[in-house]
Amino acid sequence: MTTIQEVARHAKVSTATVSRVLNNHGSVHPDLVRRVRAAVDALAYQRNAVARNLRRSQTSLWAVIVSDVGNPFFTAMVRGLEDVAQQRGCSVVLCNSDEDPEKEADYIAAAAAERMAGVAISAASTATDVTPLVDLGIPVVAIDRRLRGANVDTVLADNQRGAEAATGHLVDMGYRRIACITGPPQAMTASERLKGYKRALRRHGREVPPDLIRHADFRERGGYDAMRSLLADSAPDAVFVTNNLMTVGALKYLVSHGIRVPRDIGVVGFDEIPWADLIRPSLSTVAQPTYDMGRIAGQLLAAHSSSPDKQPETVVLRTSLNIRASSTPAPSEPRRARQA
Repeated sequence: MTTIQEVARHAKVSTATVSRVLNNHGSVHPDLVRRVRAAVDALAYQRNAVARNLRRSQTSLWAVIVSDVGNPFFTAMVRGLEDVAQQRGCSVVLCNSDEDPEKEADYIAAAAAERMAGVAISAASTATDVTPLVDLGIPVVAIDRRLRGANVDTVLADNQRGAEAATGHLVDMGYRRIACITGPPQAMTASERLKGYKRALRRHGREVPPDLIRHADFRERGGYDAMRSLLADSAPDAVFVTNNLMTVGALKYLVSHGIRVPRDIGVVGFDEIPWADLIRPSLSTVAQPTYDMGRIAGQLLAAHSSSPDKQPETVVLRTSLNIRASSTPAPSEPRRARQA
């Protein structure tokens, strides 16, 4: 069966443009409309599902577009949203964008074409365009990350404050060269957690050391490579890692190279990990209220569906710092910075 993505490639337009043409959005240039219509005819694209949903106004499906389905952070978040969906008689479709803006745009276009009852999205970047959904009156909730220029409901954790607490804790423990491994610069969560790290250092009268900051990809391998780079070039005595998968990667590097935590280097990660209490040393983390983020996102979708004219709101939830052994060296074990 021909997909909306194949129609877009054939017409040499974006999937968002195809979605707007299929849904008779008036703002598309006539030349683009002709190209899309020609591609639909040439490829025999079937719009049965679209037509059915347009007759019914919308489906009973909520789409959840997350940036990395392999990240445990999203498990509890999606569960919270799904629980609300079930109470509302809706089902949830999970979409994985892989932090890929093009793949994400395809999912947004598909959600628009299928007239989803609501969409919750953890965007690949602040520039993500949800206009195809908003123009159709489909409720949208941005979750975990803001959307620049989009007037939609938003559910966030207090990233800056959480990062500031984690970094301040490392300062209080006596660490002097505190590094930060954060995510891609275009990701809101990465930039906000980096700001919190910098703010904590300045609040304690410290300079912000550019040589102790690394940007990675929010994946395990990114954390591994960033940790290797830091120890090869900068000799930190502590590291704050801004998401759970990169924390796993950083720890893997330290363990595989015989670098002791916290004796040689202290570690605090962002995002709670189910086994944080089980490893030795146990892992200090900044915990986000992930289930509540999903639950509140679901409630906002439901509220907007019931009251389409409701003004969008932003909900910011507190994080909590769970201090464990990885960042609290025993007084009898002085730290020693070590290069790989």
